[in-house]
Amino acid sequence: MRERRHARRLLIAMLAIAAVLPVLTLLVRALADVWRAPAVLPQELGLRGVRYVLSDGAGVVEAVVNGALIALLATAGALALGWPAARALAAAPRRVRHVLVLAIAMPLLVPQYAIGAGLAEWFIRLGVTDTVLAVALAHLIYTLPYVVVVLAGAFSRELIELEEAAATVGAGPLQRLALVSLPASRTALATAAMMALIVSWSQYGTTLAIGGETTTLAVMLVPFAQSDPQIAATLAILFLAPTLIALAAVARTLRT
Repeated sequence: MRERRHARRLLIAMLAIAAVLPVLTLLVRALADVWRAPAVLPQELGLRGVRYVLSDGAGVVEAVVNGALIALLATAGALALGWPAARALAAAPRRVRHVLVLAIAMPLLVPQYAIGAGLAEWFIRLGVTDTVLAVALAHLIYTLPYVVVVLAGAFSRELIELEEAAATVGAGPLQRLALVSLPASRTALATAAMMALIVSWSQYGTTLAIGGETTTLAVMLVPFAQSDPQIAATLAILFLAPTLIALAAVARTLRT
């Protein structure tokens, strides 16, 4: 028993180190004005990266706002479309369900920029390219599969029985949705929303192909990875913030 407890603590410690160490490395790199190889530690610390991020001409605030708005729109759209799709998926026979899950996940196997380039042609014809709405619609291709798969697990036999019980006492479709289905599925909804937010927030290739002048933090960050690692590290820390907030919110939901 003690050996298992020690092994579990060791595993937790190793996982914590694996999670924290990359963030600490980013923090050190963001504060390193001068860090020449083969030195283990920076030769000179400073806030050049922070000053750039906070400068008016950098456009970081606009990129963060664009990325957050796109992620919220893509998440809302994925939840609205994913709820009935997940319900139908859960009700399908097991063999059919496996085929449907594979079909839903197929876009995730295609390179992002390839899908974005294909969509860009149609969006140009429709006159909706280079807009926040166009990018959010494109992100649905990636957020929707995660949402459908996660929500499908919420439609258990117990939930169906609760909905049927509510119907027997006169609850209409909207009442069953608001008073039974959504509260009973709040954990799955929170998880699906978190995954959709993170997936949309981190999109690069599709955003680059569709967005044009609609810059997000992911699109802004990548070019600095080679040209200026200090600014890239500073942007990466800012890039991680929404993900950590979403994870904390879901963890709090799971505890309640």
